[in-house]
Amino acid sequence: MKQQSFSLSNGITLDCRVAGVEGRPVMLFLHGFPEAAFVWDEMLAFFSDPAHGGYLCVAPNLRGYAGSSAPSDVAAYRAKHLVQDLVALKDLLSPQQPLACLVAHDWGGAVAWNMANQHPELMRQLAIINSPHPGTFLRELQSSPEQQAASAYMNFLIRPDAEVLLAEDDYRRLWAFFTNMGAVDGPYAWLTEDVKAQYREVWSQGLTGALNYYRASPLRPPREADAAAAAITLPKSMLDILVPTLVLWGMNDIALPPGLVDGLEDYIPDLRLQRIADGSHWLVHEQPTLVAQSLWAFLHKN
Repeated sequence: MKQQSFSLSNGITLDCRVAGVEGRPVMLFLHGFPEAAFVWDEMLAFFSDPAHGGYLCVAPNLRGYAGSSAPSDVAAYRAKHLVQDLVALKDLLSPQQPLACLVAHDWGGAVAWNMANQHPELMRQLAIINSPHPGTFLRELQSSPEQQAASAYMNFLIRPDAEVLLAEDDYRRLWAFFTNMGAVDGPYAWLTEDVKAQYREVWSQGLTGALNYYRASPLRPPREADAAAAAITLPKSMLDILVPTLVLWGMNDIALPPGLVDGLEDYIPDLRLQRIADGSHWLVHEQPTLVAQSLWAFLHKN
């Protein structure tokens, strides 16, 4: 495993975790909030092993995170710019062939859904872990009181003082994103002191870039006197996913309830949906063996 920075054609630099041999088929792994590339280390080790395909595995710190470029303009975190980063990174890593698989969680998934819709030719397969498809997410935000309540935290994260509040008391509010779903107790406890130290190192480099994803997004629960979210419509052409897709969904995700997987087949003709009854939003941490085995089976389903 090594840390490597890639300077992209659009002027952005992405700091990446890399495992495997250059020239091999590429698997690209995208993290979410409030995480960073290191969360994929077990997957990178697994899939770069010749026994499991010997892929070149790359996990970038997304724009705004850790050692990657962090533009100050909120508009720089709109989906079109984030997709441009990934297209440019793919062109560097695998200029002659599509990605073997694009694997993504949470906000990384939001970018991956867009990339798969706009550039299906750049990947052979897509794997999403607890990241809502924009079509079902918009539907649930507009019509589901459960989803509106579950997503209320998003309106906190767009506050101008969110960085200060999240950093208070040794990141007390950020730890709650994990501990409220059993990260430190129960059968899938994973938030050890060593893992906490990795998070502190990332968060200490600044939170503004990560929060700007929320500030730039039009998809969030409506607030009083704010009808913008309720008025949003997205044409089906912006929602269809025409690559084979695996969706792994931890059914105990309190931020992204199970209703978000209903109707996915309307947008994804070639869909494999795997519901994990005892998984939460942090499935990659809780059950890495299950995630790796599910991805392996998906990569070799034909």
